[in-house]
Amino acid sequence: MQIRFDDKTVAVTGAGHGFGRAIARRFASLGARVFATDVTSATIAETATVEGITAQVVDLRDRGAGAAWIAGIERATGGAIDVLVNNAGGVAGQTNRPIEDVPDADWDVIFDIGVNAAFALCRAAAPGMKRSGSGRIVNISSGAGLQASLTGIQAYCSAKHAVVGLTRQLAHELGPFGITVNSVAPGFIRTNVATELQWDSYGPDGQRALVDRIAMKRLGTAEDIANAVVFFASDLSGFVNGQILAVDGGR
Repeated sequence: MQIRFDDKTVAVTGAGHGFGRAIARRFASLGARVFATDVTSATIAETATVEGITAQVVDLRDRGAGAAWIAGIERATGGAIDVLVNNAGGVAGQTNRPIEDVPDADWDVIFDIGVNAAFALCRAAAPGMKRSGSGRIVNISSGAGLQASLTGIQAYCSAKHAVVGLTRQLAHELGPFGITVNSVAPGFIRTNVATELQWDSYGPDGQRALVDRIAMKRLGTAEDIANAVVFFASDLSGFVNGQILAVDGGR
């Protein structure tokens, strides 16, 4: 079976680098009309150098701006979004600190990007998907959504657990309308400045120990995550709903 997304509309957040860029470009290569967003104009413009991707800068911490982005896509295509990939997230430049040293603003920004934005976009896209009687929502969580985080950042671990909960709840709510909601939970993958700093902090011995804990004895890639997202978005997963797929090489 050849997987294609011709005439399908795919929306991808956090598409300026890493997982989001790989996901957006993979869908474009499979024929989809891809609408990609990030908060930084230079990085999202680089993602959109591939044919089939329309880029827009949106600060998803503003829930109204996120909803307006979804509405704009629906106006541009004349129909519902077929696939929504909530990938935006991360640690917002933070490092591990004792909980007593974490200010409210640092906690809130991670939730705003990783959880509140996903909620707002699902809320905005769901009515169109319901009217069309179909849809795929894929949320990018993390291994940190299933256990304690290697980052040690309390808000990041908590936010990723919240993404898992949102996924499972919406799967039950939206399933009767022909909409599936699933999540990809990546293991540690080097894709951006934050993960490079984390990798460097382990030192040679810690790096070897991390890789040794992986059954396949290698780190994954952004393309590995894109492959899992494509599976959840395809007809192959038509009866797969509310699932969290760990893409971590086997821990």
